[in-house]
Amino acid sequence: MKQLLMFVLLMSSMVTTAWADSRTVKLSVPSMNCAMCPITVRKALEKVEGVTQASVDYETKSAVVVYDDQKTSVSLLTKATQDAGYPSTEVKQE
Repeated sequence: MKQLLMFVLLMSSMVTTAWADSRTVKLSVPSMNCAMCPITVRKALEKVEGVTQASVDYETKSAVVVYDDQKTSVSLLTKATQDAGYPSTEVKQE
């Protein structure tokens, strides 16, 4: 009986992980003005729980973030960049 219970608990944790939705958001970060800025922004985004990938481009002054929407949100991502000194806003996809 204990083995069955352990098996059910293990399987339920795997199913929960499989159902987590991965989202991608593009952020505009217009205040980046040097080559080091994207590194700071990327590190700030990567510290947010649920972020699986963050890439920041100085040329376009933008960041693309892949995240688990069960663990974080766009507002927490923009707060992270704001706290790092680089305010950002979501770029709405059409």
